Amino acid sequence: MNDVINAMVTRRSTRKYKPDMVSPEIIEQIVKAGTYAATGMGRQSPIIIAVTNQEIRNRLSEVNAEIMGAVGSDPFYGAPVVLIVLADKNCPTRVYDGSLVMGNIMLAAHSLGLGGCWIHRAKETFERDEGKEILKQLGIKGDYEGIGHCVIGYSDGPAISVLPRKSDYFYYLK
Repeated sequence: MNDVINAMVTRRSTRKYKPDMVSPEIIEQIVKAGTYAATGMGRQSPIIIAVTNQEIRNRLSEVNAEIMGAVGSDPFYGAPVVLIVLADKNCPTRVYDGSLVMGNIMLAAHSLGLGGCWIHRAKETFERDEGKEILKQLGIKGDYEGIGHCVIGYSDGPAISVLPRKSDYFYYLK
C-alpha cells in the first residue's frame, strides 16, 4: 500500500492531546497541504488561519462550547493548535472546497505524526460578532463562512482502533 493510501486508512480522530506546541515548520507543512486541496473550478475559495496563541485558542474553545451548550468543557480536547478553515460565501462550492481542505489538513497532520480532529461549529462561531471581530483584528477582509476547526497536536494516548467498514459502503457496477 502506498504512503498516501496508508495515511487515509490509518488516520483517526484524536480526542486527547499533550500540551506540547507544534513547531511552526510543521504547521506550515500542514497548512501548505491544505492549500493544495481541490477546489471548484480552481477558485481556491478557502482560507486557513493557524491559531497558536493560547488566549485566542482558549476563547475560540469557549465560544465553541457555548454554541454546543457545554459551557466549561473544551471541545478542542486540549489541542494546542487550531487551524480554522473559512471559505468565501460568494463561492457556490465553498463548503465542498473547505471540506477538502480539512481532509488534506487532517491527512497531513497524521502523516507527520500528529493527531487531528475536525471540530464543528466554525460556521456559528464566525457568524457571531466575536468571530467577526477576530477576523477584523487579523486584517481579513471579505465575507467568509466557517467550515471547520481542525485541532492538531501530539496525541496523549494510544491510537484508537479502526472500525470495520460497513458491508454496503461500496457498490461496483460492471
